[in-house]
Amino acid sequence: MNKTSAILEIVEETAGRPVVFTTGYSCRIAQDIADRPGHFYMTGSMGLAASVGTGIAMATRRPTVVVDGDGSLLMNPAGLITAGAMPDLGLVHVVLDDGSYASTGGQAAPSARTDLAAWARASGYAQVLRADDPDALGAVLREALADCSSPVFVHCVLTDQDTAVPPRIRGDLGDHQRRFSDELQATMGIPA
Repeated sequence: MNKTSAILEIVEETAGRPVVFTTGYSCRIAQDIADRPGHFYMTGSMGLAASVGTGIAMATRRPTVVVDGDGSLLMNPAGLITAGAMPDLGLVHVVLDDGSYASTGGQAAPSARTDLAAWARASGYAQVLRADDPDALGAVLREALADCSSPVFVHCVLTDQDTAVPPRIRGDLGDHQRRFSDELQATMGIPA
């Protein structure tokens, strides 16, 4: 599984739900696959996807999906710890682990030497799951989202390379933020 096939599966399984995509390639791939009002594209805020997703899940009281990267998570494990400390938080935290800081030049991330699943367990995540191929990821997401009343961590080890990554996020970032806020307000009754 590569990043594109993982994100394609995530997009297919999360229609109608708020999804936070971490910085770099993940948000670019997601926008290229399906640019939806319920997608929040993190740009320039590496390490904060889990924190933003936790806030959205708290505000909406509905399951929220975070698509994080191994390097992003390693930059700021505080988001993992905070989410895990809330036993009734409806959060599905998917970590795409390719062992590198792909969008900043491909430098190696120390995820191979760090047990991310153990971190999630120690932080209090109710479920810690693993997916190694798109079909398994789809099944895990369907199961997690069917009754998401506590934090779920999904570790996706990516072994295949992406052939081409789409260009940077299109459109004004402020417009994306407003569109996302409007979507939350319209579909979930969240005040603007």
